[in-house]
Amino acid sequence: MRDMKRNWKAKSWLGIVGAAVMALPAFGQSVATQVPEVLESRASAAETNDTPAAPPVAGSDLAKGAVAKWIWGASASKKYLMSKEVETGAVSKAVCRFTCDNEVKLKVNGKDAGASTEWQAPVTKDVTDMLKPGKNTILAEVANEGSAAGFAFKMIITGADGKTTEVVSDESWSVVEAGKPGATAKPKVVGKMGDNPWGNVFAGSVGRGGAQANQGFQLPEGFQIERLFTVPKATHGSWVCLTTDDKGRLIASDQGGMGLYRIIPGKPGTSEPTKVEKLDVKMTGAQGMLFAFGSLYVCANGGPGSGLYRLRDTNGDDQFDEVVKLKELRGGGEHGPHALRLSPDGKSILVSCGNHTLPPADFKKSRVPSNWSEDHLLPRQWDANGHARGILAPGGYIAKTDPEGKEWEIVSIGYRNQYDFAFNPEGEMFVYDADMEWDFGMPWYRPTRVNHATSGSELGWRSGTGKWPPYYVDSLPAMVDIGPGSPVGVEFGTGAKFPAKYQKALYICDWTFGTMYAIHTTPSGSTYAATKEEFVSRAPLPLTDVVIGKDGAMYFTVGGRGTQSELYRVTYVGKESTAPVVQGNDKSDANEQLRQLRRKLEEFHGDSKAGDEDLKLILANLSHKDRFIRYAARVALEHQGVAMWREAALATESPAGRIQGVVALARQGDKGLEDKAVDALLALDFKSFDDPTMLDWLRSLQVVFARMGEPGKATAAKALAALDPLFPAKNAFVNRELINLVVYLDSPTVAGKAAKLLAAPPEEAKDDSLGGLLARNSGYGGTINQVMANRPDAQKIHYLFALRNLKNHWTIDQRKAFFTALNEARTRSGGASYQGFLNNIEKDAYENAKDTDRLAIEALGLRKPAKAVSLPKPAGPGKAWTLDELAGLTKDGFKGRNFANGKKSFASARCVVCHRFNGEGGATGPDLSQVVGRFSPKDLAESIVDPNKVISDQYRASTIETNSGKVIAGKIVNETAAALVVVTDPEDSTKVLEVKKSDVESIKPSPVSLMPGKLIDGLNKDEVLDLLAYMLSRGDATSPFFGK
Repeated sequence: MRDMKRNWKAKSWLGIVGAAVMALPAFGQSVATQVPEVLESRASAAETNDTPAAPPVAGSDLAKGAVAKWIWGASASKKYLMSKEVETGAVSKAVCRFTCDNEVKLKVNGKDAGASTEWQAPVTKDVTDMLKPGKNTILAEVANEGSAAGFAFKMIITGADGKTTEVVSDESWSVVEAGKPGATAKPKVVGKMGDNPWGNVFAGSVGRGGAQANQGFQLPEGFQIERLFTVPKATHGSWVCLTTDDKGRLIASDQGGMGLYRIIPGKPGTSEPTKVEKLDVKMTGAQGMLFAFGSLYVCANGGPGSGLYRLRDTNGDDQFDEVVKLKELRGGGEHGPHALRLSPDGKSILVSCGNHTLPPADFKKSRVPSNWSEDHLLPRQWDANGHARGILAPGGYIAKTDPEGKEWEIVSIGYRNQYDFAFNPEGEMFVYDADMEWDFGMPWYRPTRVNHATSGSELGWRSGTGKWPPYYVDSLPAMVDIGPGSPVGVEFGTGAKFPAKYQKALYICDWTFGTMYAIHTTPSGSTYAATKEEFVSRAPLPLTDVVIGKDGAMYFTVGGRGTQSELYRVTYVGKESTAPVVQGNDKSDANEQLRQLRRKLEEFHGDSKAGDEDLKLILANLSHKDRFIRYAARVALEHQGVAMWREAALATESPAGRIQGVVALARQGDKGLEDKAVDALLALDFKSFDDPTMLDWLRSLQVVFARMGEPGKATAAKALAALDPLFPAKNAFVNRELINLVVYLDSPTVAGKAAKLLAAPPEEAKDDSLGGLLARNSGYGGTINQVMANRPDAQKIHYLFALRNLKNHWTIDQRKAFFTALNEARTRSGGASYQGFLNNIEKDAYENAKDTDRLAIEALGLRKPAKAVSLPKPAGPGKAWTLDELAGLTKDGFKGRNFANGKKSFASARCVVCHRFNGEGGATGPDLSQVVGRFSPKDLAESIVDPNKVISDQYRASTIETNSGKVIAGKIVNETAAALVVVTDPEDSTKVLEVKKSDVESIKPSPVSLMPGKLIDGLNKDEVLDLLAYMLSRGDATSPFFGK
């Protein structure tokens, strides 16, 4: 998706044509309108054939035959009207395809035929009903804002006699400057379809490093998609949040400072326009909105300040005149406060907060036992690039509050950055959580995933290497893993006029890969199993939010981070029934009975005290075969006084029940109970356990040691005697937990056993399931493809990570095996923090070695620490480059550029120090692999010359003034109750400064980017061009930019 370039105001069209398609409003005075446009999709393309006499024109036919030419007026910087008169007889079928760099609105005989804001994604439109016998006028209103300019068009007309006529853009068209009526002229031919810099976008190939051109949306059969509104970015911003009000209208929010907008879509199935009104209220930056209790609740992230706000109309004028901040939420940015939902009983509001948001300072209740902790047996390493350094449990969380925002209760914890969540008709909550892409290739990488978030649930996110695997007994697993991506909007299909399957589905949106999934859930015991289906996709399609309207249609937005926003509608026009599905709780169903049992246990998550019979129920269900019921019982137990259940938990005969009881005791009991807890676990017949029970047993021992502290010598010896013979086991995950424990207990045999495992051939993991997904974002997806093509052995990395802590019992051959495996891992590919993690593992291992071992390691050359890369110097001579000069250089596109010199310039201009690109580089700035796909040459040049113009929240610096008058500039990477952690050097994320909150006078967002200006001033003309070509090609040496 191209961004930074959409400043085209609707008023640009006033005076160009008789009546504007869109008119922008002032506050509360007028509305913008736009006629809906049915778009081509995989399933609906064949359904456009209404006249049997003529077969539909396939999209592929528009890529064949007569070749369209790219045309423009005399100046690339001016707006033009381009027109063509076409004479026809009776028309049976007419389909056109068009695109423009940058923007076009097309009319056929004065009727709107569509608009394009992405040259990579041509619009295909059936215009049969717009043509008439005789003369027909095609009018294109075009605009460009720098760099190459061009408009391309092709139409295939099938007459009543079956003969076809092709109309293409060429020198036969007429052109006149917009807003300046006068004599028309012939257009300038810029090139023909297939030429650089655009490539043959009509056939699906892109020339200048853009995303693969799409031939329409992908939807299941029978669904139709419409573009309802193209958001004028300069006045309406970039929309990231949607909700519906009590009248069925939509409300959208800009991510930045452009405010809130009320939207009234036309009736589905008609050509009624969509009406958009800017609300007259000082509110913006919403990432969560909810209309409830006669008010609009807004979870602001930025804008007026992070917090929960209530907006009311107190005088009946249909505008929100009262804004009250109900609660400050202590966090911000892209990992700050997010979505809002009404509770299933309609009495409360639930709030989703990412992992950079502290829990409310005065929360009184928690369904999760509130003594949460990291619960690591071995020392954690923070992210090697400093991300989320110092952020501790609970991580991201979901909280519940009353309509006044006064009483707060923590409901679920352990998320990374869960933007949105939703409830199914049975009142069960489902949460879409983010991955940490920098972990890719590491054993602690967790993909984006959908969680069934039950009462008191812990989902196991911890910072850095500390993320819990899904099998940990003190957490709950994901319902379904999705893969890499960026989770945004979530909505159930309840109320949609869709077939039954899709009414029941959960819809989740991925911003990075432009894919909306339908998650189909099936009851499975007291929880659910799920499968994923791609529901809506296109490249590019930066989804932000989705809602089901009161009219039964689905509405979704694209945009975010300053990109071009649009509003779309999905309806079902197929033949299946769309009658409402009755969804309720069938009490005779076995799965529902298990859910009722779990809910009964969840009644004791909090202040409710269990009576004798209740306690019996709780203890009995610690050993239930259903994992979610066991979990609910253990959390209920922890909310009761330890003295009530201590002895019973330790004496439980069932292995599952005793394991759960000991975990509860470790989390709530004191150090004096540690020996009893360990003895209770060792008394079980653990050698007969299956793998899941073995993993639970091993984790329960870890929780005991992590919570209660290092065991006494006798207890440690007993534990080691039981564990040491078990390693290595056949199951890889059992081995991971075993090596953690035996290293912790200082096993004298683990180094020798592990050395053999490290010397074994690597496990070559293969996964071809992501191919189609990754192709939708060839920058970010290309980086992951590189990782997958050279994937590391995650199991061996886990062994290295654990063994780094072992100080004793090494031979030099075993050390050799360790460092040999470490150096082999360095030859593999991973996420942005991969090499940094390996460096830190090596550093810890070397520092934990005895002095004599260190000498031997160095003498034998076993340790090969990563060396700082010396950056090349530019050839020069450079100059103080301006944006106009760069625009002049790029106006003719890129051809015959030098790939090697572009890569060198990327380093010599110091881009590589802060930015990940093509799988290499730093990480204090955005990963340019995924960013440049949304940039034109002008956009990219502008971001280099003027890095302060657009700054992402994720990378924005702050200016901190202390009470003593000291000013500190840097990026706040963590905030605790007592201090701020600030990275002060954008080129070195390890340089952090801790600032006590008591010393802070003020904190303001810095208008100055962490990225310095003038980085390319040392480069000469060829170096600049080669650098831009290298970046826009996404590091592809085979791009048409390079070679002759």
